[in-house]
Amino acid sequence: MYEPNWRDDQTDQLVKALVALKNEDEGYRLLDDLCTVSEIKAMAQRLQVARMLKEHHTYNGIAEQTGASTATISRVKRYLYYGANGYQLILQRLKEQND
Repeated sequence: MYEPNWRDDQTDQLVKALVALKNEDEGYRLLDDLCTVSEIKAMAQRLQVARMLKEHHTYNGIAEQTGASTATISRVKRYLYYGANGYQLILQRLKEQND
């Protein structure tokens, strides 16, 4: 089991809440209550950046399409290729859903 250094009782509860979601509507409802619009948009932007990096888009193209800074793109790239494989896992699952 993956053990991040930030794991504690509160983050366990958050992860359990995310895993308990049954559909997109529930996901929207939880995000709406849990996060600010800016936080939601930032997470969505990072996921889009990861997808585009995996598809070999250029930094300039990614920045133009997403509005992400090159610092954000670089950070996402580091985690995409050298992180805990969370981006890789979810991008593969999303791809399988769309195929």
